[in-house]
Amino acid sequence: MQPRYRAFLLAAPRTLLWRIFLLVTVLMLASVAMWSAIFSHFDQASQARQTAQTVVSIINLTRTALLNADPALRKDLLLDLATLEGIRIYPAEAQDKTTPMKDTPVLSLVTQEVRLQLGAETRFAASWEGLSGFWVSFRIGADDPAGTEDFWVMLPIERVMRPHAREWMWWGLAALSLAMLGAYAIVSRLNRPLKAMVMAARTVGRGEVPPQLNESGPAEVADLAHAFNQMAHDLQQLDADRALILAGVSHDLRTPLARLRLGVEMCGADPADVDAMVSDIEDMDRIINQFLEFSKKDGGEQIEALDLAALADELAALYARRGFAIEVRHKGPALALARPQALRRALTNLIENAINYAGHAPELEVGGPGGRPAIHVLDRGPGIPADEAERVKRPFTRLESARSNTKGSGLGLAIVDRSVRGQNGEFRLAARPGGGLDACIELPAAPKA
Repeated sequence: MQPRYRAFLLAAPRTLLWRIFLLVTVLMLASVAMWSAIFSHFDQASQARQTAQTVVSIINLTRTALLNADPALRKDLLLDLATLEGIRIYPAEAQDKTTPMKDTPVLSLVTQEVRLQLGAETRFAASWEGLSGFWVSFRIGADDPAGTEDFWVMLPIERVMRPHAREWMWWGLAALSLAMLGAYAIVSRLNRPLKAMVMAARTVGRGEVPPQLNESGPAEVADLAHAFNQMAHDLQQLDADRALILAGVSHDLRTPLARLRLGVEMCGADPADVDAMVSDIEDMDRIINQFLEFSKKDGGEQIEALDLAALADELAALYARRGFAIEVRHKGPALALARPQALRRALTNLIENAINYAGHAPELEVGGPGGRPAIHVLDRGPGIPADEAERVKRPFTRLESARSNTKGSGLGLAIVDRSVRGQNGEFRLAARPGGGLDACIELPAAPKA
């Protein structure tokens, strides 16, 4: 791709509103230019004939008035013509300084028509002796060569050329501006439901229930809004059915698992075998808990202001009682908008994940270089490759070579990502300098009191 074309694509507007508006504007401009060219082309001959006839009529009347006037009164007649009609007449001489007219199609047709009626000796000039105007020569006494006399007549330019061309141009620009304003209103009306649909789609992507879209307007837009509303309703119903099924499965499985554990512990088998079977039962119970947690949304919790520093200290104290020393560092804004219990479960998942795969307690860091409140869970485990950081957030995804636990369900990071997105936050996984993983939860800042 050539650099100029690439630069053009980068500079071109990317929104549907401006692309359609610019396309309509270009089409309007092209249409106006084409119609102006067509009108000008077919109007030139008519305009030239009318202008030539006006010039010929004025000169014939002027010549007749001069011929029929008393020679003693000709001076007064010339003054009256100049004062009342704006027509100036001067004797033509050989040393007159004149400027030729511009060679335009209309003026060429005018001069041709005038010469056909007044004679081939008729001359034209754009200025005479420094006076600008539409100058035409005529002759008196053509039948008597001894008494032939040439004159220059200056006609008012508004009588020769159309005086309102600029006004027409301004009227055309006004009409074009009005049309462009109407086009913008039409396109923006089409763009408004699309914007609402984009916002609703993002809401669905966060796992939330979007507001009902307006199904009025053009048939195509109304059908699209109706289909989107139906899709959102079906997804909501599917999510509810899934949660109901998982809750029923967990209820039905936990009772036999409890009986199975009790039976294993009382069977009198080798203690090592008993411990192994009990461990497997606990893993099954933990997997059921993960399924249930993944099916939950917000548990009815409301988003509220939460001190991330206090939450980090509370979790560190809780794990200290279990024998895991978690270091907490405070480096930035700590007041965030979150669901306390949902965020607590997400952080607990990350801490347990770090303990399982790194073999030691992680570090917690509140804040960071960004302006939004964040909390980092840092460990020195095997880490996650950069090109796999997004994939491991998907449900049932495990990395066998890095932080995989074949006994798990592959839902741990997916649960954290779903929970954080449900709180309008962002969950990121990145390599920690020096080795390990930096699991960051970033949340919206709470308004200052």
